[in-house]
Amino acid sequence: QVQLVESGGGLVQAGGSLRLSCAASGRTFTWYTMGWFRQAPGKEREFVACINWTGGSTYYADSVKGRFTISTESAKNTLYLQMNSLKPEDTAVYYCAAASTRSLVRDPKDYDYWGQGTQVTVSS
Repeated sequence: QVQLVESGGGLVQAGGSLRLSCAASGRTFTWYTMGWFRQAPGKEREFVACINWTGGSTYYADSVKGRFTISTESAKNTLYLQMNSLKPEDTAVYYCAAASTRSLVRDPKDYDYWGQGTQVTVSS
């Protein structure tokens, strides 16, 4: 059974940093693409970033490019999202997800497994 468990969310002031983690278990993710999405109240879930589990190819939403970095640590089966220069508009519940493809997919519908989410709140 695949499980994705996020952690690392919290409250931070604008300009600050947070690192989200997503512990993955239940299968080998070698041929998967892993993604981060976020959903703010009253808004649709939106793509943030994705990465091939191996190979390391990445893709970022324009809104986070240059501020966020997605990475994986295979030895720990963990996905990360380093978030720097945070803005109030980054406030949302952040979800990690896994897609059974090596394509850098950005549509939530292409993802097969989801975590429960972690809240990130950025105060101004």
